[in-house]
Amino acid sequence: MSQFDNVAVVKKANVYFDGKCVSHTVQLSDGTKKSVGVILPATLTFNTGAPEIMETVAGACRYRLKGEDWKTAAAGESFKVPGNSSFDIEVTGEPYHYVCHFG
Repeated sequence: MSQFDNVAVVKKANVYFDGKCVSHTVQLSDGTKKSVGVILPATLTFNTGAPEIMETVAGACRYRLKGEDWKTAAAGESFKVPGNSSFDIEVTGEPYHYVCHFG
């Protein structure tokens, strides 16, 4: 799907790593929360509370789940991150556009 319908969007952006990652929280009508964002070229480490699915909308990245080897994700692909964990993400070319699905 290319868009979310009937959502509430938190106006204030979530800005991480000195602006290298910027996202907005969206809440669907069923109460589900997601974040939609962009990561600029960088190598960053994120910690997770809830499990996450990182959906690649545009661009590409390399990612490494805690204790695993580097893998890649391109537009149309996604990867799962366990809860209470961490992952590294590396963006080297064009900005990486993503949707983070929580839970």
